Amino acid sequence: MAIDERIKTDQVDELFDAILSIKDRKEAYKFFEDLCTIAEIKSMAQRWAVAKKLAAGETYQDIAQDTGASTATISRVKRYLEYGADGYRLVLDRIKDNEG
Repeated sequence: MAIDERIKTDQVDELFDAILSIKDRKEAYKFFEDLCTIAEIKSMAQRWAVAKKLAAGETYQDIAQDTGASTATISRVKRYLEYGADGYRLVLDRIKDNEG
């Protein structure tokens, strides 16, 4: 799927370039702690956890219990996992390939 042109700006390009320059987890913690609120970081982490569990075939009930995500959040992640820009799938597959 193509990139949604509504988010494609010079500022977003520069943000992604900054993220791509991060060398390790410690640097990522430092950068994201300055960039985002704790709630924003936790929300992104929760959505990522939901995506991994959905891809593994877990049920909404188990995902909600394990992650604390609402069924609305789980449904939203599932919709993007199935019909989004394939970003979740790209990274999930890359991580799977690197582990195997």
